[in-house]
Amino acid sequence: MKVISTNIAEPKIIIYNGQEVTTGIFKKPVETPIFLEKENVRGDEVSDRRVHGGEFKACYLFSADYYPYWKNLYPNLDWDFGMLGENLTISGLDESNITIGSIYKIGNALVQVTQPREPCFKFGVKFVNPDVLKQFIEHRHPGFYVKVLVEGHVKKGDKITLVEQAENSITISEFYGLLFDKIKNQKHLKLAINNETLPERKRVKLMAFLKP
Repeated sequence: MKVISTNIAEPKIIIYNGQEVTTGIFKKPVETPIFLEKENVRGDEVSDRRVHGGEFKACYLFSADYYPYWKNLYPNLDWDFGMLGENLTISGLDESNITIGSIYKIGNALVQVTQPREPCFKFGVKFVNPDVLKQFIEHRHPGFYVKVLVEGHVKKGDKITLVEQAENSITISEFYGLLFDKIKNQKHLKLAINNETLPERKRVKLMAFLKP
């Protein structure tokens, strides 16, 4: 895997249900390295700390490989990397091969995979179509967030190197199934609930789907 683009956003006001809302989803490529801090990317807008940023969502990675799919669906939008709201656009990223809890080196930073991205209403506003939320979920390639273990700079062209493979874990794709499939895989549920890399509130929520 390799960093194709580094992206950050300035605050932008959108209108949703007649109300002004500030968002950081309108990310644009930058030519200078970005700095991954413990709870966010330095200089990047994080408007709602309840659902973005923080220990388990410090930086968001999305695959460059799926850009053709989205461009085909929305050819009239102004396309550039960062369009899906990611800080790092990555070539060769495959959620079915990325396990929650695995540790990677990116540039000077050391990061740990935490959870997939779940789209919110701001994503629908950006794409000028609320149906994009359902399309994003059904596509099953959500990218993922990371926890920053060691802060550091990341630049375009940096390779992503596996440092430690998580054991007794599940992939990002498998966890996405737990979030959105009506029938939950019980083996995956047990592995997720016992995985401390995931936020406690998510693990507690999943416990309700365990069969006796």
